[in-house]
Amino acid sequence: MKAYIAAPLFCDAEKAFNLQVDTAVRALGLATFLPQRDGGEAAPLVRQGLDEDTVRRRLYELDCAAIAECPIFVFILDGRVPDEGGCVELGMARARGADCFGVQTDSRRFGGTDSNNLMIDYSLNGGIAHSIDELSALLRAHLDALTPVS
Repeated sequence: MKAYIAAPLFCDAEKAFNLQVDTAVRALGLATFLPQRDGGEAAPLVRQGLDEDTVRRRLYELDCAAIAECPIFVFILDGRVPDEGGCVELGMARARGADCFGVQTDSRRFGGTDSNNLMIDYSLNGGIAHSIDELSALLRAHLDALTPVS
């Protein structure tokens, strides 16, 4: 089984945290698609002489295909607001019937509450963890529930 990990990936700290989440998810026996690692970098495509629109479209199509093949979706919600690309990916995954989980270690929340935008919170049907360990526990419980007891 494979999990898509959606996250902001625009600074070293974000990329390092994303890799920690990836390691935890893989430790549960899941394969992962992590866009910063598996989505391909734009630079090699640019070096091939491809224009910006072609590069961006290829990256988009690769991410869409990965979302379609992953029955589990993990969204890292950290940041002042959740990453807008991740929000689109969450909608796509949920619409395809994926089991969606969030992890949010950032204390900034909607209106000073523990809530995000309701469209995000209710799309994360697997729940929202507040640490990597808590995410691992949510995913482990989910995987255990999928495994028939003999």
